[in-house]
Amino acid sequence: MSEINHLAMVTSAPLVSIIMPAHNSEQFIGMAIDSVRAQTYQNWELIVINDQSTDRTCEIVKSYEQHDKRISLHDTDYHNGMPSAPRNTGVDLAKGRFISFLDSDDLWTNTKLEEQVPLFANENVVVVYSNYEKIDEDGKRSNRIVRAPRRLNYDVLLHGNAIGNLTGIYDTQKVGKIKVKDIHHEDFAMWLEILSKGGIGLNTNSTTAFYRLSKSGISRNKIRLLSWQWQIYRNVVHLSIAQSIKYYLFYAYYGFKKYIR
Repeated sequence: MSEINHLAMVTSAPLVSIIMPAHNSEQFIGMAIDSVRAQTYQNWELIVINDQSTDRTCEIVKSYEQHDKRISLHDTDYHNGMPSAPRNTGVDLAKGRFISFLDSDDLWTNTKLEEQVPLFANENVVVVYSNYEKIDEDGKRSNRIVRAPRRLNYDVLLHGNAIGNLTGIYDTQKVGKIKVKDIHHEDFAMWLEILSKGGIGLNTNSTTAFYRLSKSGISRNKIRLLSWQWQIYRNVVHLSIAQSIKYYLFYAYYGFKKYIR
């Protein structure tokens, strides 16, 4: 393929905005950025939101920024320990039709965006997601794959968050820009809000991302996760107590199955 034809393909493809919050991420962020730069789908922008890091995070990102104009580094005004502020800063800055998320310690396969973007040709599809594989803190793989349903709507998603945030991507032309709430389990609340508008989500039926299990990761505190889930059912989507109990039991069951994978 000639360079001119290749450039035409890149510029005609819709822009994907990738939002990456980063707080003291020097150990892994270079690998995360490399996985974005390796994408076979090349019309993307990577918006790195530095959340008041005190290590070499900014220095590392700036070195990439100097060599790839698709990468930009921005700062939050303060650090409050929640991912909502940096993610919302990224949403405000995003120029792409599609918005996706990648934490600074996770990784994508190089065909993730190439596999996902074409599925939005279906006018009913507002979210595309994939399966993902768990890796340990050192990046070691053990075939621990978390598989999501082939198709989701709002009612199905209420049973539990089947969308791994590192795999999800949504279409702003169909649902607008969606801000993240300043709560725990904010990603689940966001995907619920997107699907509440009536569209559907589709799985690529492939594994396109690697989720790094941190020894200090917040997802390891299962008791708090259960509490946060209840708060979403009652205070965010305003289900009745009976409905909340119903979906809560489903969530606990599927959450346990996901945990033991």
